[in-house]
Amino acid sequence: MSRTPEQPDHPVLTSTKTTCCIVGAGPAGVILALLLARQGIQVVLMEAHEDFDRDFRGDTVHPSVLHLLDDLGLAEPLHQLRHSKLQTVTFLLSDKPVKLADLKRVDQKFPYIMMVPQAKFLEFVVSEAKKYSNFQLLMGASAQELIEEDGVTHGVRYRDGTGWHEIHAMLTVGADGRSSRIRRLAGIEPVKTSPPMDVLWFRIPRLPNDPEGVLAQFGRGHGVVFLDRFDEWQVGFVILKGSYTQIRNAGLEEFRQTIANLVPQFKDRIQTLKDWKQVAVLSVESSRVKQWYQPGLLLIGDAAHVMSPIGGVGINYAIQDAVEAANVLSEPLKRSSVTVDDLREVQKRREWPTKVIQWVQMQVQKNIIAAALKSDRPVALPLPVRIMLHIPVLRDLPARVIAHGVREVKVDPKILNP
Repeated sequence: MSRTPEQPDHPVLTSTKTTCCIVGAGPAGVILALLLARQGIQVVLMEAHEDFDRDFRGDTVHPSVLHLLDDLGLAEPLHQLRHSKLQTVTFLLSDKPVKLADLKRVDQKFPYIMMVPQAKFLEFVVSEAKKYSNFQLLMGASAQELIEEDGVTHGVRYRDGTGWHEIHAMLTVGADGRSSRIRRLAGIEPVKTSPPMDVLWFRIPRLPNDPEGVLAQFGRGHGVVFLDRFDEWQVGFVILKGSYTQIRNAGLEEFRQTIANLVPQFKDRIQTLKDWKQVAVLSVESSRVKQWYQPGLLLIGDAAHVMSPIGGVGINYAIQDAVEAANVLSEPLKRSSVTVDDLREVQKRREWPTKVIQWVQMQVQKNIIAAALKSDRPVALPLPVRIMLHIPVLRDLPARVIAHGVREVKVDPKILNP
């Protein structure tokens, strides 16, 4: 366990106090900061990078998040940003396409997943938070140490371009992603599973007469997913975990041909892939920590549970974590008394939905994806899935889980009307 004494061994240029220090300005961090700032709670949001612009980040804003933003009066202005809408998930089998999920049947107001660049989404939420004088954003601020005394976290020490600084806070929140430094500094180890796949991401042109929504094709040892992104397809080529080096050594031409054989209707577009620099590698992980908190410290989002990309629900669940954290902790923060029981309550509300969705993702990975990647035969949907799609009361279950998760989360009315 990595801890630091109250007095640092290096010179600290500035020392400030706040009520809540949030490390990591991803979806969970920015939403939590906004919800706390709306209530007059002093909050500092730290981001290690100088900007939000990173390629191939999750860009999905699910219906559940759109409803949360709508309650805050932010859904309509968010839609002013350039975006696309995904309404269906279609599985391309060898004989015919099968629609696995249709969001139009499960949500009337927002019957789609909104695709907006995550950098633009984060900038949008931060711009709203900046309207409150009690909110402070620190970019290029890399958390290095926890300030701890008598087993209680009291803030963080961080470095920026000018040197070392420290922030003393009643509550420190680690929202700094799957490789969370805060989690590591606290000595909290995640329990990992072993998803059987990795994903190679790249983009190809999209034509006006192409299908819409999310398309997926698995078979003959390979899998590919297409996400509708305006005039482009964001393509995820699913591979067996650890096989990227072998694929790259075989050459770009063989890689293009493999994809073209799997989805011949996109053969001409695949030729726009000219260099391996156009390809980003995502090492798929799935994990969660047993305990999300310590005195004075809380983990949320990927810092607490890393999601597989199955269903694209990672952002959805991270934001729901942030909302429940705000619902539970706002009043204790206002009273300047956040207890371990308060932090435990956040985990209690969010842990079982996380476990359920990770179990669902694992079943999809084991029974559909892994089976397809390890077989040279055309893939077929498992019999239970085919039966489910023909039973009206069950056929919309995948769409509901994708759109809203396994438990509905709402913003506390006290936060809506501070």
